[in-house]
Amino acid sequence: MVSAYKLWDWPTRLFHWSLVVIIALSWWTAKEGHMDWHERLAYTLLVLLLTRVLWGFVGSHASRFSSFLRGPRTVLAYLKGQVGPGAGHNPLGGWSVMLLLAMLFLQIVSGLFNSDDILFDGPLYHLASSEWQDRMGQVHVIAFDVLLVMIAVHILAVFYHQWRHKQPLIQAMLRGSARAREGLEPTRPGWWAIVIALLVAAALWGLLALVPAPVSYW
Repeated sequence: MVSAYKLWDWPTRLFHWSLVVIIALSWWTAKEGHMDWHERLAYTLLVLLLTRVLWGFVGSHASRFSSFLRGPRTVLAYLKGQVGPGAGHNPLGGWSVMLLLAMLFLQIVSGLFNSDDILFDGPLYHLASSEWQDRMGQVHVIAFDVLLVMIAVHILAVFYHQWRHKQPLIQAMLRGSARAREGLEPTRPGWWAIVIALLVAAALWGLLALVPAPVSYW
């Protein structure tokens, strides 16, 4: 019997849709030169990413990495149509999520060493050699282009499954519920994620406070 079950907890859904907003605003602030806001968005994104990684170990069933990361054989069987998608991420989609997270981390790390050569320097820019600064600047630009391609593929895949296979993926990520033949584990209390995010933000603030200030030559 197919029934409606709670699939995505609200922290996971909030993380997902926050990415949409933050990535769009990050592009716009960089384009328009609002680097102070660009930096704030980057820190916010870093807190969200680290929180999501931790939530991938202690969060609700569908949000845990162990629930959607499968080995090569399972992924290959899925591509051959021998394994169904199931609730949550399918075997291929699970790894695409990890690639997206990795690319976002690369974007942020490279941004820490980046500079616009005018008014803005990343918090670690002055600690790096000129060669490393140039390299990270190139990585920051290229990684964003790759990220846009990955996002486009992700959106196309969602629409494909939404209309071709009649899987209400968008509705599930909006409402949190989905239809499944088997019951899913109860979702974790959302306040767990809030506590994790606050601890991550405090740790990040503390680490950045330890970074030596750049030497002033004025």
